[in-house]
Amino acid sequence: MGWFGGSYKEFNFEMFSVSHFVIIALLFLGSFLIYINRITLKAEMWRKAEVVVGLSLLVMELTYHFWMVVNDMWDVSHAIPLELCSISLVLSVLLLLTRKKIIYEILLFTALLGASQAIFTPLLNFDSPHFRFFHFFYTHLMDIWVVFYFTWVVGYRPTIWSVVKLFVFLNVLLPIIMLINKAVDGNYMFLSHKPKSPSLLDLLGPYPWYILSMEFLLISLSLIVWLIFRKKRLG
Repeated sequence: MGWFGGSYKEFNFEMFSVSHFVIIALLFLGSFLIYINRITLKAEMWRKAEVVVGLSLLVMELTYHFWMVVNDMWDVSHAIPLELCSISLVLSVLLLLTRKKIIYEILLFTALLGASQAIFTPLLNFDSPHFRFFHFFYTHLMDIWVVFYFTWVVGYRPTIWSVVKLFVFLNVLLPIIMLINKAVDGNYMFLSHKPKSPSLLDLLGPYPWYILSMEFLLISLSLIVWLIFRKKRLG
């Protein structure tokens, strides 16, 4: 079945193609609709919708792993959900199901900085109507929309301590991922080496110093996100 197969010859994705621009337009349209309907969406009935969306993300991700298995593409060296966007997806599901603010405080930064980059510059081979195309963009769009929903509708806002929590979260996570990379010969979060193709990491210095530069850049950008989304004082 082509749309669920492992070959992208019939579905070759090109950046800034019509399908890509449609997704970018959906990102802005969905974000705009969440903002202008932020009062209406406060109704209790939308709590059930949160759970449905959370479960849909979980089902979509499990189906993605099933797709990798049936197409003989699943391997422990790259398929464990340890990339920043995969972690954001897990956090999105947990936030939708539990509404825990501490999850929002981490997801705000990982989604807006990670998922947004993935949408504008996707590392993707499969175009519409392939399953992988819909999985990739559905999960990344939802990561961002979930953050906007909990900011504008639910009313969560980051504090400067949210940036501190992100810093702690990252520095607990990074050594664990490094150990996993070593055990499975992986390169999750590019913590083992830079990608073989040219990338922004080439500007951040040699290994292992680019890892520190990458973390410093993420924290710096997180401070900007905090300034934009923090609760403003009146008067």
